[in-house]
Amino acid sequence: MFKIFKYSFYDLMRSRWNYVYLLFYLALGLVLLFVSTSLSKAILTLMNIIILLVPLIGTVFGIMYYYSSKEFTELLLALPLKRSSIFLGQYFGVAISLSLSLVIGLGIPFVIYGIFQSADIWHFGQLLILGTFLSFIFSGISYNIALHNENRIKGFGFAILAWLFMAVIYDGIFMIALVMLHEYPLEKFSLIFSIFNPIDLSRIMMLLKLDISAMLGYTGALFKMFFGNYLGSTIAMLILALWTITPVFILKWRSAKKDF
Repeated sequence: MFKIFKYSFYDLMRSRWNYVYLLFYLALGLVLLFVSTSLSKAILTLMNIIILLVPLIGTVFGIMYYYSSKEFTELLLALPLKRSSIFLGQYFGVAISLSLSLVIGLGIPFVIYGIFQSADIWHFGQLLILGTFLSFIFSGISYNIALHNENRIKGFGFAILAWLFMAVIYDGIFMIALVMLHEYPLEKFSLIFSIFNPIDLSRIMMLLKLDISAMLGYTGALFKMFFGNYLGSTIAMLILALWTITPVFILKWRSAKKDF
């Protein structure tokens, strides 16, 4: 698996789109630091962009890389190699290359600005960690969708639909449920509902770390009570880790069962 990962990783790192992704975050970091009056405001603005953009990029890169390397993958399948090693190596190559572009692209401007001398370094570090989690999660989801759909148009459509559901539709359903059931105590329901969406969970964790949970009202107080302490933060990270691991196991199982 390591050789497959190494090839996929170097192949993606040579891709011009990977450099565009890195340069975009580099420029974004520089612009936000230039126009923001404080690091915390820059991090908050960055969070709103990353929470939606990183999953989208992970989804698009994952689905595109699978289909673009399909012929090479079929050649590898003819060799005495484990199927799971081939697909897992490619998946980790995509996810790690995207994560490095994110960390390096945002890290350079913030390091130049002096993030290590600021108390906001922990908030920035958590933002990068959450961005890395989202890169792995949505790269895994897109790879599973691609593996399940031979048709490129269908696969790409389902992958974008999965991102759209997590990023927009899920919150719409959540808001409709809160409005329709406003007479009932829904705080615990809100807490449980947020766990089943990695984008929402990441957003809540960052809002709590930036200490602006008061904007969320009583529900925000409940989130702060649960996620604001060490145990709650650990549980949230474990849930994100579970979101990361689950697509990997599904990918391993599906690659072994699929008839190529």
